[in-house]
Amino acid sequence: MSTRYAKPEDISQISNLDKHIAKTELLSAIRQKRVLLAEINGVFAGWLRFNLFWDNTPFMNMLFVLETYRNKGVGSQLVARWETEMQTSGYSLLMTSTLASETAQFFYRKREYQDAGSLLLPNEPLEIIFIKKL
Repeated sequence: MSTRYAKPEDISQISNLDKHIAKTELLSAIRQKRVLLAEINGVFAGWLRFNLFWDNTPFMNMLFVLETYRNKGVGSQLVARWETEMQTSGYSLLMTSTLASETAQFFYRKREYQDAGSLLLPNEPLEIIFIKKL
């Protein structure tokens, strides 16, 4: 498996699956090197997209692994690469979140992310906020 920053030509395969971001915003994120891509034997397996919370703290907005490649370490490798990149860039704190109804919370806790609060929006499950000190 390999990870790399997404390129503009990767936008179609990501945007077909990522319905949480407009295509123009996704292209901007790709150009800012805020999207990591995972491939297995050259085949698209998933991606990690992030931004900066409060303009100064890396926040993982999206981690998605195609179903065929789940439970094979793809997500872990994407997160590990992201954490290394962020630490190299001088950041000491990372953030992410997930719905309390999703199993992703266990994935993050296993990787030493700590519960840091929550957000409750109308008609939505509780959103759990996680942090990790590097």
